[in-house]
Amino acid sequence: MTAEPAPATAPSFAGLHHRPGEPLLLPNAWDHASAAALAARGFPAIATTSLAVAAAVGLPDGEAATREHTVRLALTLGSGPWLLSVDAEDGFSDDPDEVAALCDALWAAGAVGVNLEDGLGPAGRHAEKIAAVKAAVPGLFVNARTDTYWSGAGDERDTLRRLDAYQEAGADGVFVPGVTDPGRIAALVRHTAVPLNVLYSPAGPTLARLADLGVRRVSLGSLLYRRALGAALDAVADIAAGRTPGGTTPSYADVRALERSVSVSASANSTG
Repeated sequence: MTAEPAPATAPSFAGLHHRPGEPLLLPNAWDHASAAALAARGFPAIATTSLAVAAAVGLPDGEAATREHTVRLALTLGSGPWLLSVDAEDGFSDDPDEVAALCDALWAAGAVGVNLEDGLGPAGRHAEKIAAVKAAVPGLFVNARTDTYWSGAGDERDTLRRLDAYQEAGADGVFVPGVTDPGRIAALVRHTAVPLNVLYSPAGPTLARLADLGVRRVSLGSLLYRRALGAALDAVADIAAGRTPGGTTPSYADVRALERSVSVSASANSTG
């Protein structure tokens, strides 16, 4: 398996993780319209969220059930005028070669980054997946996630052991969702040689505080998707109660304009 040469956008995505005091705020989209709307607000990079991919088709998240749906979404979003990172759960396989093949397909679809989670499985196996992906697709930014804090255990020693293994395997960044304590975040920043990614929590540090702590990437995960569902439920409750729904409501024309703007950008890219 051989990867094509890295496109011009790939180094730019890596560069977004290396701005002192200005972490990459990475919003997570779930379809074409959400990605286009976020890009229109000025976000240069967009990620996907596995929860939304799974929920959209009625399948469980985190159980390797949505490989084809993840690839399909990457094919939909990969040609857009943004840098795309794909949430690929654990790679949908325990076989490093199969995970590398998946990442090669994502790269071919236009993704410049991938998020791979360990699910608290063997650290050595996850490191093998990372190494296989980097060997097959060296230009792809591999963000290696450990679920030690996400699981609620918060085992600091195990976290550091896993992060060390993933960095040694070639990970371009490491992701520790669930950690919100500023002291622990700062300790992780000091320990890692690659950019640290944390998951934003409304109950945790602000973006400015995370920047001060040295965090290089802040993901929103499924937050926007869940907020969108919440807004829909609030709106229908207001209508049923005879109230006018509040909040932001893009018009029909606004959404159609997103379709046209992306179509124009794609056409310009293909002819430029």
